[in-house]
Amino acid sequence: MTDHSIAAPPLLALEGIGKTYPGVRALDGVSLEVHAGEILGLIGENGAGKSTLMKVLGGVVPPSEGRIRIGEESHARLTVPQAQQAGIAFVHQELNLFENIDVAGNILFGREPLKGGPLRLIDHAAARATVAPLLQRLGADFGPDASVAELSIAQRQLVEIAKALAAKARVIILDEPTSSLTLSETARLLSLLHELRADGVGLIYISHRLGEIIDCADRVVCLRDGKMVGKLAREEISHANMIRLMIGRELRSLYTPPANPPGDGGLRAEGLITSAFPAQRIDLHIRPGEILGLAGLVGAGRTSLARTLFGIDKPQGGTISLDGKPLSITTPREAVAAGIYLAPEDRKAAGLVLDMPICENVTLASLMRFASFGLVNRGAERRVAEQQRQSLRIKVPDVGMRTGTLSGGNQQKVVLAKWLSMSPRAIIFDEPTRGVDVGAKGEIYTLMRALADSGVAILMISSDMEEVIGVSDRIAVMHEGRVSGMLDRNSFSEQAVLRLAIGQEAIS
Repeated sequence: MTDHSIAAPPLLALEGIGKTYPGVRALDGVSLEVHAGEILGLIGENGAGKSTLMKVLGGVVPPSEGRIRIGEESHARLTVPQAQQAGIAFVHQELNLFENIDVAGNILFGREPLKGGPLRLIDHAAARATVAPLLQRLGADFGPDASVAELSIAQRQLVEIAKALAAKARVIILDEPTSSLTLSETARLLSLLHELRADGVGLIYISHRLGEIIDCADRVVCLRDGKMVGKLAREEISHANMIRLMIGRELRSLYTPPANPPGDGGLRAEGLITSAFPAQRIDLHIRPGEILGLAGLVGAGRTSLARTLFGIDKPQGGTISLDGKPLSITTPREAVAAGIYLAPEDRKAAGLVLDMPICENVTLASLMRFASFGLVNRGAERRVAEQQRQSLRIKVPDVGMRTGTLSGGNQQKVVLAKWLSMSPRAIIFDEPTRGVDVGAKGEIYTLMRALADSGVAILMISSDMEEVIGVSDRIAVMHEGRVSGMLDRNSFSEQAVLRLAIGQEAIS
């Protein structure tokens, strides 16, 4: 880290930034500085004001008061072009890519190299030559000509990061940049951030994964309810200190023991063959009353297993049973009819209809219960949705609001509300807290435990090691399409999970 004791002027300074919407004080006198050659961790729960502050910085929304200082220049507000010209680049959690053009076109969009002639055509060869080293630096396993439409979420995240590198930004803001990355990709990104810091770039790192903040940040600042509530120097950065700033109190341990021993029934797969790994057979038992964590590296087959259990993908062999009764599950409709539900990893694309009201999302999977002669009883629909809003503490004043306006944690609760209104017997949670703040995570864990205690069999797929170890009663680990091992709670450790994830035997 660059030594700032000489009081070098910051690359960027926000001074007393406020933002007021009708009836809402989103930001209240926020001030922060970003220096050359430092990584500033920005933390806070969803709704704390982080997104609004970044929109002000990026020129998307004007502040109601305060100043933005870039170098020696002071601005009452920035426009988007001014922010870009000042060398401010964003790596957004919500990916902002064009699927109909290739990787190089996305990375250099608006800055494409041109070749001669009156038409000034794009020089595709020069574009590829510019982009290829950026992808190599990120350790990407795809090239400049790759179609974005065919890339995974993790690969698209790397494209977003490459866009910021291509812009030669002086200040880079990274919003949950590792939410879709593998362990190795995350390690490469954190290494790259240290390289950029050594080059004099200033970085703002926003993440709910506090372990990453500990690994990379030189300083931490925290927003709560639109206000700057605290700062941490490098030697003060710890899980406990950050959580205390974010929620204003200590957070209890993640693990809550089950109220009763698990039952004998539940969801069982025997010799199950998925389309993704036709040479492997999976045996797995999720008992009623327990949370079974499912760990493994990206590509190990966890999501393929979830899709097969839920009927999205047709099983290629083996059996699925629930409470001892064999099931034929070849479609999601059959899984839902049996009481097996899925809360998908990508809740925005596969779990919710964001443009619809909350109440319509809650009843969407059970709509026929609210319909008579083809007409939906909107009053009954709203009553059920309101019951779920109160039960799950969904932070919204009206269930008629558009679902897309909610925070990640509250959107996840709407997904859960949809299934809870239908008496679940088994629920598969695929990355249940991806993009969810630490306070909402605790609420989701509490809800999962309450479901398990009511006799529901819970399968929780998670790439967050702290989560899978802290919440699960048992952990099943997958490697290359098979369950490579099962861990009881007394044998949990990161080392034990990782050994099984890479195909090695656990050490007893």
